Amino acid sequence: MGAKTKPDVVIWTNKGCGACVRAKQLFASKQVEVTERRLKNSPSVQRAFSMASRGAKTVPQILIDGTLVGGFDHLVILEKSGELDVMLGLSDSLPERTAWQRFRAWAGLG
Repeated sequence: MGAKTKPDVVIWTNKGCGACVRAKQLFASKQVEVTERRLKNSPSVQRAFSMASRGAKTVPQILIDGTLVGGFDHLVILEKSGELDVMLGLSDSLPERTAWQRFRAWAGLG
């Protein structure tokens, strides 16, 4: 079995964004380093954000190893389902759950 590499996590943020802070805190709690990219009034930065986020209009926008996760709500759904740990290489497999439990986690119902 090969050595696991650190995931490449990029979070697009903006000043005063509470959800951005919470997303960074979640990754910090898992001891995962993130690269923060701050939105600016620069056309080149706006184009880069639009391309990376597939045209999203809100922040945070989170990418893990080049895969667009989406915003903070999507990150929480992945965390509750156990999929975030798999994406980050912190777990090899998803926890055993019934279809109902996976649906409730996906829907944000706990």
